Amino acid sequence: MRTIFAEYNPGRNSIDVYISAGYMLRIDCWKAEKNLRTTPGSDCALNTLAIDEPLEYARLYLDGNLQMWGRCRRFLDIIVMFKKR
Repeated sequence: MRTIFAEYNPGRNSIDVYISAGYMLRIDCWKAEKNLRTTPGSDCALNTLAIDEPLEYARLYLDGNLQMWGRCRRFLDIIVMFKKR
């Protein structure tokens, strides 16, 4: 059984993914988000995701779904904003 562990590395602004087979993968968050279209809210949500849920961030990045996650997050923020009115 392989174990996968991920943590946010604030010194490098990266996600470090460790695999029990002895491999380590580093995802540079700046490069991962460089070409994404984000709003200040979705940018903040991506930062929170990287820090609080680094394995989920890594999965979204490796699957190519960071942009889609950011769009869905922005849409959910709009819904919440209208419900507060």
